[in-house]
Amino acid sequence: MNSSKTKIKKQVKKHIPKDWLCELRILYRLTKQTVHDIARTGIVNIVIITTMAAILTIFGSFFRSALSISSFAHELGNVLEISVYLKENADANVVKNRIKEFEHVENVTIIPKASSWSDLKREMDLPDIENPLPDTLHVKVDTPENIEQVFSNVKQLKSVEDVSYAQDLAKKIEALNRIVNMITIFVVIIMGILTITIINNTIQLVIQSRKEEIEIMRLMGVSNWYIRFPLIMQGAFYGFSGAVIALLPLNVVQNGLNHMHQFFMVPTPLYAQTFVIAVMFTMAVLFGAGGSFLCIKKHLQV
Repeated sequence: MNSSKTKIKKQVKKHIPKDWLCELRILYRLTKQTVHDIARTGIVNIVIITTMAAILTIFGSFFRSALSISSFAHELGNVLEISVYLKENADANVVKNRIKEFEHVENVTIIPKASSWSDLKREMDLPDIENPLPDTLHVKVDTPENIEQVFSNVKQLKSVEDVSYAQDLAKKIEALNRIVNMITIFVVIIMGILTITIINNTIQLVIQSRKEEIEIMRLMGVSNWYIRFPLIMQGAFYGFSGAVIALLPLNVVQNGLNHMHQFFMVPTPLYAQTFVIAVMFTMAVLFGAGGSFLCIKKHLQV
């Protein structure tokens, strides 16, 4: 029965011409109500916004630092090369062309055994003996994550005597990336919980102060969204305002990280600051509005 009534209402609404001026008036009233609710909350607004700013500053700093750490790890990983030692009668050029066919291989450099032996003799006082070193290939992989796959493929070649790379360093780089990602996710979860809790308590106070007014609107048949909208917008306002204030300390963190990148001559992640700001504002507004929405569902049957 209820579903048939809902269908009839939807059909009726489709045939009712939209009065855009009326829609704008409603939006104006809802915005005015939101501003009124924020003003009514008083000095508590400052406490909420500064708390939100502190939470968002911690999140933004961790997130921006995580991007820089990942950039350092990636740059360090790019220096890693696989050293391929060939058998005595192997043709280095043939093996080089074969390895270049493998997926994720970026570059292959031949180091002739004569060149390696002469370099070694310059560094060390060696007796005049026959060159015992093999021809060597240095294989560069596109990303550190794929180095193990390329290593396994190269090792299977018949012309290859031995293969090696800085395995411990590669594992440490991978572990560092994992830890950074886990910490970032943990910070996001904590930020979400704190934001929703703060907004929830604030909106609850607003609902209590407007309890009679809301009851009257419900008795008059006012739309649920007309009651919800100002409260949701208030939560979004707290998130947005906190994000604006958080830009100041985040800019200090950004400058510090830029100096560190310049000192170590590692490129700064492309559009890192813009990306962090966009994510921070999006999450702040969503968590703020979401906290309000959850509170409304909990304390109002609308």
